[in-house]
Amino acid sequence: MCKTSADYNIVIDTAHLEKTYFNDLFRFKELFYFFAWRDLLVRYRHTLLGIIWILLRPVINMVIFAFVFGKIAHLETTHDYYPLFVLVGLLPWQLFASSLVDCSSCLIQNASIISKSYFPRMILPISQILVNLVDFAVSLAMLFIIFLILGAFSIKPLLFFPFFLVLTVALCLGIGLWIAAINIRFRDFRMIVPFLLQLGLFISPIGYSSFIVPSPLRYFYFLNPLVGIIEGIRFCYFGTMHADLPLAVAFSTAVTGVILWTGFFYFRRMERVLADII
Repeated sequence: MCKTSADYNIVIDTAHLEKTYFNDLFRFKELFYFFAWRDLLVRYRHTLLGIIWILLRPVINMVIFAFVFGKIAHLETTHDYYPLFVLVGLLPWQLFASSLVDCSSCLIQNASIISKSYFPRMILPISQILVNLVDFAVSLAMLFIIFLILGAFSIKPLLFFPFFLVLTVALCLGIGLWIAAINIRFRDFRMIVPFLLQLGLFISPIGYSSFIVPSPLRYFYFLNPLVGIIEGIRFCYFGTMHADLPLAVAFSTAVTGVILWTGFFYFRRMERVLADII
C-alpha cells in the first residue's frame, strides 16, 4: 500500500503536548545520534592530537591535583595509589563540568534549527551529554586498564558502578536542563557557569576524601550531589567502605532526583516560548 503525504503530517496540539512529548522523543530518536555524532566530529576536527586529548586531559589534571593537594596541601589519603584516587574523582567531575558547559549554549548554537522546524528541544542537551559520555567511556577504559595492571581493585564493589553512572548522568541532565533553559531567558548566565564550575571543583572531593570534613559540617557537605557520586565510584574501584558512605549516596540520590524533576518541568515551561525568544 502506497502512503500518501497525509500519512506524514505532524499535528502539534498544545492541549495534549504533555501526553505526547515522550512519544515525540522516541519518534525523533535519530536526532539524538545525529546531533551527538555531529558535535563529536566537530570537537576533534582540525586538532593535532585528535581523540588523544580525551586521555591527556584527565592525566594532566591528575598530575596537577596530586601535586597541589598531595604535596602542597598535604591532603593525601591512606590510599596507596593517591594519583589514582584523584583520577577516579576527576572522571565523573569532568563528565559533569563538560556537560554543563555544552548544555548551557546548545540551544543558542542551534537557534536556526529551532526557529525553523519542530522537534523536542530536550534532544539538544541530551545529545551534548551523549557526546561527553563518549569521552567518559574512553577515559574509563584507560582507568580500568591501569587498575587491572596494578591489581588495585576488587570485582564485587565494581558491580555497583552502573548505579553511580546512571546517577551521574541524571545529575548532568537535571542541571543541564536548568542551565540551558535559564540561559535562553538570561543570556549573561553563561558567564556565571565557569565561575560556578570553578567553585564546584574545590568543594567537591576530588583531591581529598569528603570524610575528612568534620562531622557537624559533613552532613551539610553531603548536599553537594557530587560528593556521594564521587565517593561511590571510589568505593567501586578501591572497595574502601566508610560508615557515612550510604548516607552520602542517599543525599546525592535525593538531591539529584529533585534537580532532575524540577529541571524537566522548567525546561518544558521554557520550551513553549523558546522559538519566540531565541
